Amino acid sequence: MTKEFKSKISTWIRYTLLILVGLIMVYPLIWMVGATFKTNSEIFTSAWFWPKNPVMDGYENAFVDYGGKINLIKSILNTYKIVVPKVLFTVFSATITAYGFGRFEFKGKGILFSLMISTLFLPQVVLNAPQYIMFNQWGWTNSYLPLIIPSLFAGDTYFLFMLVQFLRGVPKELEEAARIDGCNSIKTLWYVIVPMLKPSLVSVALFQFMWTSNDFMGPLIYISDMPKYTNSIYLRLSMDGDVGFQWNRILAMSLISIIPSLIVFFCAQEAFIDGIAAGGVKG
Repeated sequence: MTKEFKSKISTWIRYTLLILVGLIMVYPLIWMVGATFKTNSEIFTSAWFWPKNPVMDGYENAFVDYGGKINLIKSILNTYKIVVPKVLFTVFSATITAYGFGRFEFKGKGILFSLMISTLFLPQVVLNAPQYIMFNQWGWTNSYLPLIIPSLFAGDTYFLFMLVQFLRGVPKELEEAARIDGCNSIKTLWYVIVPMLKPSLVSVALFQFMWTSNDFMGPLIYISDMPKYTNSIYLRLSMDGDVGFQWNRILAMSLISIIPSLIVFFCAQEAFIDGIAAGGVKG
């Protein structure tokens, strides 16, 4: 066999394996789409995604109100009342704080940075009780404030650490050139640092978007009124309330709920991958 022929065979094998692995990973989502058109009995008797006798009652029942106070659309809107400001606040606060830690020298910087990193090792369950007591005394319970406001003060340490690591790979000569041109710290951050951080900022925004969209414990702790329930609580509530569990309805609701996340992810996929790759090689 010639060298060129061996190269073609090797390429064909690699792509075949990648396609097979990709199909295995994506198949649960494909099955979920097909299962929304199946009856309960068919869902549990067939692993094949294509329904034998398609039904539409899953989608018809997906939009039925729960007790007249909450429905799927309202719960999704409630979710994004938290997601949108939290993503914006996280990107804003984490960028400024990371810039301060990454580019300025001040007294106690090392201790403060170490304390900040140490909070990564604290499980959230340890913080739930004191945080609830504090927010309850402030009168913030049964509102979205406890879920949003901490992000305005760089409360998500992981994203802060991620941006600091990325900043270490940004040449300081660019900032020196900006200062020579008359830029102060704020202008340097906006015109030099932020464009360089764009892939990493997209990664921060996407991670926060997905994590907040899927958050169940936070809204469960702080929200008590049914009309304010987020999508994650509403889906669980629907499972509790369905006599006999209409699984096609639950799967249809779940599918509809993840569509916005899928759209956002695929729109920002290229920048997200660049940010993850850049964060992995900088340090």
